[in-house]
Amino acid sequence: MKLITFAVPCYNSAAYMHHCVDTLLEGSLDYDIEIILINDGSKDNTGAIADRYAAANPGVVRVVHQENGGHGEGVNQGLRHADGLYYKVVDSDDWVDVPALLRTLEKLREFAASEHPVDMLVCNFVYEHAEDQTQRVMRYANVFPTGRIFTWSDIGFFRPSQYLLMHSVIYRTQLLRDCGLQLPKHTFYVDNIFVYQPLPYVASIYYLDVDLYRYYIGRSDQSVNEQVMITRVDQQVRVTRIMIESHDLDAVRSVHKKLARYMFSYLSMMMTISSIFLILTNTPESLGKRTELWEYLRTVSGRVYHKMKYRAVSALTIFPGYQGRRLSVGIYRLTRRIYKFN
Repeated sequence: MKLITFAVPCYNSAAYMHHCVDTLLEGSLDYDIEIILINDGSKDNTGAIADRYAAANPGVVRVVHQENGGHGEGVNQGLRHADGLYYKVVDSDDWVDVPALLRTLEKLREFAASEHPVDMLVCNFVYEHAEDQTQRVMRYANVFPTGRIFTWSDIGFFRPSQYLLMHSVIYRTQLLRDCGLQLPKHTFYVDNIFVYQPLPYVASIYYLDVDLYRYYIGRSDQSVNEQVMITRVDQQVRVTRIMIESHDLDAVRSVHKKLARYMFSYLSMMMTISSIFLILTNTPESLGKRTELWEYLRTVSGRVYHKMKYRAVSALTIFPGYQGRRLSVGIYRLTRRIYKFN
């Protein structure tokens, strides 16, 4: 068994995937990692580049060629083929910091040698903003203990805009399989499901305070670009509905009160984003879908609906009328400028 599988879904990534793969290869000196490049039906030279990496790095790089299924199916394929004790997804336009990678692998080797390897390792990630060449680091030292293995009962409070994203987590591979993780095809924003659904199955956690993942923001065709998100708002709503369905937060709360508090906050953020972009789409159909989404939450859990309805952030997205929608959008844009999350 390998120590870790890095899955890299690639679609038309020929222009930038080299940087991603080259940084991952810096951790392969002991040959205990594997890198699976998933060519998602690319129409450019991505597949050929992936095959060249595999030929040059036997025993480390493998390639899966698939018909186009979207980012989620790339993650699924990586998980199906993974031989690593741990599993991490790295998008092909992102990369890892090499010194942080080496420290992370060293820590994972400690876990692999123990009787009960931890279920989840959390590291920091860095927003790399191409537009103004700035960086913003997402750290978790205010939330998690450092230097020891801990459980959900030991966590503190997350700040506004501070969430566990795909960029910050490394899951034990078998845990992902055991929880039945299966991401939908042809759907963007499934990284939210990837990080959210397994959380109640996690029994042990370790936080390593290193800036491992570099999250690039700035391509005009990127899924988090505002105009792109408006055109894909139905996919955002689909992901949010799947997250609503995935867990009964009251049941989670009965076992892990602090985890349920965090998951409520995460779901509230997803409801807010979906609502805002349905407002930005600004058609009678999209405004109707916003109402339908909130009604769906109420049918699944009336308690969560009523609590979320009056939560400071998400409540702003259901103000009635034109002026209410205008206020919601204004608050969203102000928040975006402050936190620079896309």
